[in-house]
Amino acid sequence: MSNTKRFDVASTFGVKAPRGLSIEGFADTGHPQVPVKQPYVFRQGLNAVLAFLRAPEGDGLLLTGPTGCGKTSLVRQIAARLYWPVQEVTCHGRMELGDLLGGFQLIAGGTCFVHGPLAVAAREGHLLILNEIDLMDPAELAGLNDIVEGAPLTIAQNGGELIRPHAMFRVIATGNSAGAGDATGLYQGVLRQNLAFLDRFRVLIVSYPEAEVEQSLLKELVPELPQEIAEKLIVVANEVRRLFLGEQSADGIPHPAGGELTVTLSTRALVRWARLTVTFKGAPNPLAYALDQALTARAAAEERAAIQRIAADVLGALWGAPA
Repeated sequence: MSNTKRFDVASTFGVKAPRGLSIEGFADTGHPQVPVKQPYVFRQGLNAVLAFLRAPEGDGLLLTGPTGCGKTSLVRQIAARLYWPVQEVTCHGRMELGDLLGGFQLIAGGTCFVHGPLAVAAREGHLLILNEIDLMDPAELAGLNDIVEGAPLTIAQNGGELIRPHAMFRVIATGNSAGAGDATGLYQGVLRQNLAFLDRFRVLIVSYPEAEVEQSLLKELVPELPQEIAEKLIVVANEVRRLFLGEQSADGIPHPAGGELTVTLSTRALVRWARLTVTFKGAPNPLAYALDQALTARAAAEERAAIQRIAADVLGALWGAPA
């Protein structure tokens, strides 16, 4: 296809890969729907996503994992490096299939049909990213069954318009559950999804990044933060995540009675904490002040105290000192 090109996997994503391994992407580097390329360290999910993009074989791809673990950013940054345009939608309980297909709008004094993100993605060969898919009514999602498998998309609202999916069209969904509902009670509004719909998706479980990955990310995004502090922030983040996920606490680090939290230090919250620590440099306790703004101000009082206690124990003499 004339508007596509091959990308070398190793050099494009900065990873070790067999010599000559490549993947098809787009040649147009200026398309407005291509995500902005940002500093990113690719990790375990890269191979699975690339395999899907290379040959979906009638499947969609569902990325599932805890909040803030990088599900959507992984797909966005892959797309950014392949110049693959993206139609991205955040699902919710009131969303209908028609919202994805499009509808008539009043433009310049007349009405015309404006195609929605699903129709545009199918026609143009974009990635359709459906975030928080487990918040959407499963009866509405059932309308995607055929198009995921490669069948033509019929838009009855536009006179029965028929869109045959572009060869580069892909459907990717993200969710905090794998479609079976939320047994933890942490994610309000999560719905159990239809088995026939889920059967059309490969599932990739995404976890929080390894410490080395987050160290590289902080060094890239917040270079002013001393490495010693950055390393300890990551230790705090991983301890909070263990408690959030209900896993056993790391040896020697105190944890609140009950052993679980209802908030977590995601990678984006970790980066926010690091940035705010630098921003409030010179405050009486910049680390505590920044942590409050990054996360703990929205936690219950006992959880806020527990997280602050974990941070104080990990950071030691750095806690309370100027950054």
